[in-house]
Amino acid sequence: MKKQRNQSHQRSTDVQVQLHQRVTVTIKRLGINGEGVGYYRRKLIFIPGALPTEVVQADISEIKPRHLRGTLQQIDKKSQFRIAPRDAYATEVGGLELEVLDYPQQLKFKRDLVKQALSRFHPRGFEKYDIRPVIGMQDPYEYRNKAQFQIRTDEAGRVIAGLYKEGTHEVVDMETCAVQDPLTMKVMRAVVQMVQDLQIPTYDEESNTGILKTIVVRAARNTDQVQLVFITHSKKLLKQHQLIWRIAEELPEVTSIMHNVNPGTSPLIWGEQTIRLAGSPTITEKIKGLSFALSARAFLQLNSIMTPKLYDLAGQALELAPTDRLVDAYAGVGTIGLTLAHQVDEVRGMETIPEAVEDANQNAATNRIENAHYFTGKAEELLPEWEQAGWYPDALVVDPPRVGLDQKLIDTILATRPQKFVYVSCNQSTLAQDLVQLTKEYNVDYLQPVDMLPQTAHVEIVVKLTLK
Repeated sequence: MKKQRNQSHQRSTDVQVQLHQRVTVTIKRLGINGEGVGYYRRKLIFIPGALPTEVVQADISEIKPRHLRGTLQQIDKKSQFRIAPRDAYATEVGGLELEVLDYPQQLKFKRDLVKQALSRFHPRGFEKYDIRPVIGMQDPYEYRNKAQFQIRTDEAGRVIAGLYKEGTHEVVDMETCAVQDPLTMKVMRAVVQMVQDLQIPTYDEESNTGILKTIVVRAARNTDQVQLVFITHSKKLLKQHQLIWRIAEELPEVTSIMHNVNPGTSPLIWGEQTIRLAGSPTITEKIKGLSFALSARAFLQLNSIMTPKLYDLAGQALELAPTDRLVDAYAGVGTIGLTLAHQVDEVRGMETIPEAVEDANQNAATNRIENAHYFTGKAEELLPEWEQAGWYPDALVVDPPRVGLDQKLIDTILATRPQKFVYVSCNQSTLAQDLVQLTKEYNVDYLQPVDMLPQTAHVEIVVKLTLK
């Protein structure tokens, strides 16, 4: 009975529409994921690849009680800001959602995303916030320092590598990618050819068989070192020695070859075990004159060109003094804290991943920075311990993952009340949500959006907060 009631309720809320039906829609705006948003018979419809003001035809691909999704088939009236994408599959895969939109319009859209998020969550005084124009790139292409491609064999027996087609697990073979550093694509395509030549079995998702699942290529822009990671379904990588020999012969820029084991059908890309196959376990990248060793799973901003700019903006917002004690929460391998260490008395950072902490302390030693120390643990646990021991922070910088700040950390920040506070966010929604609580004790001086991922709907935001 319950199922019948739910079905009848769904029918009453749904417009009369069928899967694969062709509909005509006027696009009103862009959604938070960069897709076109319009209405079909007053029901919300999301159409990836469509732009505001356009009149488009789309096939219905998904019917939900509150919205529809459509696949763009034809543009009857084109936006004046539509441009030809450099990649033929730009609207098919994730990570290239806005490649059809003129770059100045992308920057306007990203500023608008920040405004939308604030008006959704209403942190104190949000109507008067100084939201600055987005800082963009001079050339918004060829910036991604890491390519993480699924590898499969198609029906013709050809080895392909690329990203999943939007909303599916069908891999789109990407021979080019306009946002990738050309070095990552050179290595990726060469390795795909080697896998084909050596007939190394690739993973088959349906049968959960085969070996090679994913290839990860990371290029250090300022040293030209490349790390290659093979992520496999089994512990054994067939023809490993022939593969390594060919990489050494044909790709001298590859200085680190790693093997990560991820058995089973988990949607996560990485498994727990990582083994060195050849070369060094790390590659070295330089940021603002400092050297950073990067292990296979170490976090680094994907845009090496804009990263120094982002860190400069964080430093400017903090307005550090030589006597300050700075806390670098969510420290990763220490990139933010170490670039600011010369401006302060001491830096203390923390991270929950022990390998990252080891990397951060090693990076401090490599760069002869003696006033920065990194600890394993959570900021909400370490900060009270330090205060009990008489060590109080003057300044705090946080750069959390997309989920935003842990609730316990927010409580700790409100209790600790460091005078200077900068929040570097990669998700405007969780930022706006966190500001609801943080603005109990802090004023928001300004928000400076930065375009770290052109051609996508992502925006990074540097927020300057000062104690009330």
